[in-house]
Amino acid sequence: MPDRREQIADAAIRIIACEGMRALTHRAVDRELDLPGGSTSYYFRTRRALTESAVHRLAERSRREFEEMHEFEKTTASPITLSTAAEGIARFLDRLLLNRRDDLVARHALTVELSGDAELHPLLASCLFSRARATELFATLGVPDPDTAGADLVSVLEGLVFDRFVGARSLDGIEPGTEASVWQLTRAVTSYLRGVAA
Repeated sequence: MPDRREQIADAAIRIIACEGMRALTHRAVDRELDLPGGSTSYYFRTRRALTESAVHRLAERSRREFEEMHEFEKTTASPITLSTAAEGIARFLDRLLLNRRDDLVARHALTVELSGDAELHPLLASCLFSRARATELFATLGVPDPDTAGADLVSVLEGLVFDRFVGARSLDGIEPGTEASVWQLTRAVTSYLRGVAA
């Protein structure tokens, strides 16, 4: 069970995802959680502090997901190939789209809002995907210049996810959590990996 600060941060994320940044107020969070007026202000005195709580909560969820995925990968004895990497990445993206849609929408809204914020923008920009993990993947696959390939892969994944939840692909009716969703993402990731490997 999340503590009160986490509940408030979760509510802030839901409000941003559903109604946009302008809707995020202490009063809106109190209403969302059915709390007495002034409760959110007790924990987060300013709107800046409330916004920070949402950013740090998003980063924490992503960190936890990375750790769980890494633990799972350590239990699989199969060697990493281009095909297994593409499918693994696609399934990770599909889970994001299925289970963390509010997080994805809120992150994009926050990223635009905080694009000039030297403290919070770097955290938002790097919390969803790991350049270090992407670089490690390309090093394992023996790709020249794995740093550049890893950074480019993160850019590709950002675009794929954005396209699926709000871009042109969102109009195609591909439901996350289905094999059709995984297959669409696998094809796109495979094309990039093959291009780099070639």
